[in-house]
Amino acid sequence: QSVGKGAQGSMAGASRTMTGRRRHWGTAALVVAAGLVVLRSKQLSFLGPQPASTSRREVLGAGLVGSLAGLAGSSRPAGAYELPPLPYAYDALEPAIDEATMKVHHDKHHATYIGGINGALEGSEQPPLLDLIKGAIKSGKRPHRNAGGGVWNHDFFWLEMAPPGTGGKPSAALQGAIDKAFGSLDGLKDKFATGAAPAALFGSGWAWVVVKDGKLQFTTTANQDNPLMEGVDAIEGIPILGLDVWEHAYYLKYQNRRPEYIAAWWDVVNWNQVNKWYEDALSGNAPVVDAPAAAAAFIGQRAPQRAPQSSGGNKFAMRTNFEFDVQFGS
Repeated sequence: QSVGKGAQGSMAGASRTMTGRRRHWGTAALVVAAGLVVLRSKQLSFLGPQPASTSRREVLGAGLVGSLAGLAGSSRPAGAYELPPLPYAYDALEPAIDEATMKVHHDKHHATYIGGINGALEGSEQPPLLDLIKGAIKSGKRPHRNAGGGVWNHDFFWLEMAPPGTGGKPSAALQGAIDKAFGSLDGLKDKFATGAAPAALFGSGWAWVVVKDGKLQFTTTANQDNPLMEGVDAIEGIPILGLDVWEHAYYLKYQNRRPEYIAAWWDVVNWNQVNKWYEDALSGNAPVVDAPAAAAAFIGQRAPQRAPQSSGGNKFAMRTNFEFDVQFGS
């Protein structure tokens, strides 16, 4: 169909108006983000010690600025999938997972998946990561399945772990579901020990606990597939717990002793986060794990207000109503 010059002019004017509005909203949002980063950075004790090259302000700043910049427009350009900083130091998961493995796993392998999917999407719009992986198998596009799956799986993996002694325990609701599905927490551990062992899961892949029809089930996937992918050769469901059994996840420390790695991993499970994902899954919501989206969740997560403290003289009180979604500690 042809469009008259008058109509084209009107459309162009409308487009410029919307672009201008987005730019103004984007500027305002970035100013708010910067303020939040400064105000909250000193209170984020749950992040734990960061690698020397990454400050707490940079951890939140990168995610907040990226997410708010995306919110300012209707879509983000290809290349916007980001490598999130670890929410703890490289050596924080020792002795279960060693520092050298964490550096290689995060900085090299995860980064490779990021580069792979960004390269595949170069020149096209970037869909939300969750949407990308859900349709990855049916799309027939191998980078969406392999690299995209690798991005989501590793984003998930870092968040579901915490330094030993800080991950809490299953909530009463989750513990009840575990008991019903597996007999006990030890029964769940036995399921991983047998189901994720080399004899059962040959080669590379993942072991998962998913919520399906309100119940917990154990399943495994090959390579970088996950249970959210439509048509996956596994039980489809919403994952709340997952273990990476690719050799790069454990070989530097455990070599061919995968069972030892599986047993040690339970010491660093972040049950506080898993509890939240379980609650969300019962409502049909999958975990939001990619860096910009997780930062957006930070902006929308309200926390209880604290009463202002008086220090005498001129009084000044500041209340912040936002709380990051990753939870450590009891």
